[in-house]
Amino acid sequence: MTIELHPEFLVKNGQKQFVILPYEEFELIKETLEDLEDLQLLRTAKSESKNEKSIPFNEIKKQFGLTSESQIDAD
Repeated sequence: MTIELHPEFLVKNGQKQFVILPYEEFELIKETLEDLEDLQLLRTAKSESKNEKSIPFNEIKKQFGLTSESQIDAD
């Protein structure tokens, strides 16, 4: 994914001090950073649990008396 930015720079004493972005571009950057943070957390959790025993989903369904037609109510 490539984000095209249209920054405006505020300069003080010949040095760039601040950047102004269109709001839509700011939101896109913010969402992208949040997605990257979520991905990093997922990778960390997956790495930490890779040696743990897992239970197949079909076994979980049996333990809870669910069939493929059953629906789990998330209320």
